[in-house]
Amino acid sequence: MRHHCGLFGIAGHPDAARLTYLGLYAQQHRGQESAGIVTRDDRAFKRSVGMGLVTDVFTRRRLEELANPFAIGHVRYSTTGSCHEVNIQPLLVNYSRGQVAVAHNGNLINAGLLRKEYEEHGAIFNTTSDTEVIVHLLANPAHLDKRYPAAHVLSHLQGAYSVLFLFPNRMVAARDPYGFRPLVLGRMDNGAVVVASETCAFDIIDAKFWREVEPGEAVAIYDDGTVQSQRITPPNTFRPAYCIFEQIYFADPASDVFGENVHEVRTAMGARLATEAPVDADAVVAIPNCARCAALGYARQSGIPYGRAFITSHYAGRSFIMPEQNQRNLTVKMKLNVIKPTVKGKRLIVVEDSVVRGTTTRGKIGTLRAAGAKEIHLRVASPPIQHPCYFGIDFPTREELVAHEKNVEEIRAYLGVDSLHYLSIEGMLACVKHPGRHYCTACFSGQYPMNVDHPVSKFALERFQLQMFE
Repeated sequence: MRHHCGLFGIAGHPDAARLTYLGLYAQQHRGQESAGIVTRDDRAFKRSVGMGLVTDVFTRRRLEELANPFAIGHVRYSTTGSCHEVNIQPLLVNYSRGQVAVAHNGNLINAGLLRKEYEEHGAIFNTTSDTEVIVHLLANPAHLDKRYPAAHVLSHLQGAYSVLFLFPNRMVAARDPYGFRPLVLGRMDNGAVVVASETCAFDIIDAKFWREVEPGEAVAIYDDGTVQSQRITPPNTFRPAYCIFEQIYFADPASDVFGENVHEVRTAMGARLATEAPVDADAVVAIPNCARCAALGYARQSGIPYGRAFITSHYAGRSFIMPEQNQRNLTVKMKLNVIKPTVKGKRLIVVEDSVVRGTTTRGKIGTLRAAGAKEIHLRVASPPIQHPCYFGIDFPTREELVAHEKNVEEIRAYLGVDSLHYLSIEGMLACVKHPGRHYCTACFSGQYPMNVDHPVSKFALERFQLQMFE
């Protein structure tokens, strides 16, 4: 399993570039392949992007060169389009209305069909990312003179998107009608408006949370400070389908996502798991980092002491979002060291947030066995992942999912644990405040909130694969 992207934008602050850098740094967990910032004043745009982490891409000098009062930024994990410099966001293009920068989090399932249509009419694409389709829609003469062009263009898209535009006179933040991906608004003391994928980005710059961008809404922040809500779709046209994996894995525990604190939701999932799958043991331990909250909940509910079995290196990236399996395996070895006195001769309840391919979990279990664990009872704080995601999570094929071909007993044997239990779908949804029907659980249940007639695989828009849309 791999992640997607993080967005940050700020309108009306003299230090916008540096604040965007900090906002992206706070959301580095959402993507580690590349980072970019586009800024502007009332005359011109500036763009600076690069491969790697935010701290690798941006030096003090580069931030000084970006100095402007309006900015949007992006950290990327590639879910559509290869990991290559040409696909770094924000994109910055010239069209008949001037320049525009675009940054996108999500997956557009009709991107392949739209791109094929535009190319047949002579359009030239410079990237292999689905995001570039948005730019071509925006430049289409049929859309140029609409009252709210960005909102109008987004109504032509199918799939998941939280998106930021930077126009010559405004910044626009928008969210798809299902609200798959989070997008929140904040304010600075000087009145500047801030946009981010997660509220943890507000904490680092002392911005105050204002509200969420609603599903199906585009919020335009004009240079004079005027804020205008525009509709992509009429209110209540679609039922929300918030991605439950934001709560399970992706988001920072300090963030409030979909109106709920992530740490509290994960702790509740761990507690529910303890009631659904009790077992006698000496200690409850987490496979860090995301499972710590759930492990705490399990320990509190069960009364079994919480222990630390692993020491985590803070200098290795998240294995989930590494682009290749061999990199993920090496990252796990670099990242985790076993605390042997916690493990040797002990009966352990090991809490994991999710099991996707099973390869990294199996490796971690192996290190606990090698350290002398007497028993290992794996408890997973989410249901078995049996179906692909088409909305921005990079486990797009059934063949990659260990739970698609194997039942729970077969997975238990494959992972090498003494017992295995997953949180039920009903138990998972009981831990969130929104009604369960407001969350997308398709990767567990196979019930997708929309028809997926032409799914786009990660490399479908590479030049050599475009024939798949014919």
